[in-house]
Amino acid sequence: MDSQIIAMLQNRDERALSEIRRIYGALCGKLAYRILGSQQDAEECVSDMLLAVWNSRQQIAPQELKAYLVSLTRHSAMDKLKTRTRQKRGGRQFALALDELAEILPSGEQVEQLAEQHELTAALTDWLRSQPQRIRRIFLQRYYLSASVQEIAAQNGMSISAVKMTLLRARKKLRDYLEKEELL
Repeated sequence: MDSQIIAMLQNRDERALSEIRRIYGALCGKLAYRILGSQQDAEECVSDMLLAVWNSRQQIAPQELKAYLVSLTRHSAMDKLKTRTRQKRGGRQFALALDELAEILPSGEQVEQLAEQHELTAALTDWLRSQPQRIRRIFLQRYYLSASVQEIAAQNGMSISAVKMTLLRARKKLRDYLEKEELL
């Protein structure tokens, strides 16, 4: 289906946007809501994502559509969060997730600056690939999709304390890995 949507985009067929909203709108809206805590702002982020997709329709590769849409939505939500409030601790699950990662990475705006650097991004990707699938899934649910610990527990058939412990151990492993790679 993604390849059909991409073909429609490349042919300037606006129905592609309707299909993207139908298939990925709920996922992207939920992500934006987790970051912003506002349904109205989340809907604006989905609209911003659709506009960005339309404007970049020639660069989208078929195997990348879902990840690309999530990334566009996440960036839109983060920009909106920065604009709406400059407080580090003003958000919902997103702020909680950043606070947890602050033990490993410098907090605040430096986290975003470091995350944009190619070397750190490559190291995080390499570390994630080296982890078992379950840990990778939980880590991404928490720190990329900003899911609550309760949601992660329910989705993975785990207790809340098991999720918290898994995330704690994963953060320690990540810290050790980044220190070994001399990125901390």
